[in-house]
Amino acid sequence: MRILLTLAMVALILLCAYGMLHGWRKRSRRQATELPPFPAVPAGLSTVEPLLPPETGVYVGTTAAENWVERITVADIGHRAEATATLYPQGLLLDRVGASPLWIDAATIRDARTARGLAGKVVGNNGLLVITWAHGEHLLDTGFRGDDKTGYSDWIAAITQRKAANESA
Repeated sequence: MRILLTLAMVALILLCAYGMLHGWRKRSRRQATELPPFPAVPAGLSTVEPLLPPETGVYVGTTAAENWVERITVADIGHRAEATATLYPQGLLLDRVGASPLWIDAATIRDARTARGLAGKVVGNNGLLVITWAHGEHLLDTGFRGDDKTGYSDWIAAITQRKAANESA
């Protein structure tokens, strides 16, 4: 009897894992048809002086704007990873370890703020730096949890200033 219960529990766990994997893949296929390809990192960026010192931390994910549970799963965008965030005059680079870099062009950035959660990751009050940006016809939120959260106000100020400069140009 105990073996049957154990086998039933293992089967239930495997069924749940299969359902989650199937849902992830289905979401990726749907989003691949709805979203344009993500932008490549511009060439020659390494010669440009960053606006702020690079910040290490964790790339939490990208979601549909203002819907912190609708994770974007196209390619490897849905995967959390250690990352280094660097703000350039041209945009924001999230250089992710073990995943492709994510480039957010300065002209597409709509907002920068702190939040307590994104993409299934809930942290303490204002523990995430969230960038809202336009990707094609879609607004996306990208979350980054920096190792040093005291600098978030500097990041928000620099991004907001950069956004204002782009709008006035």
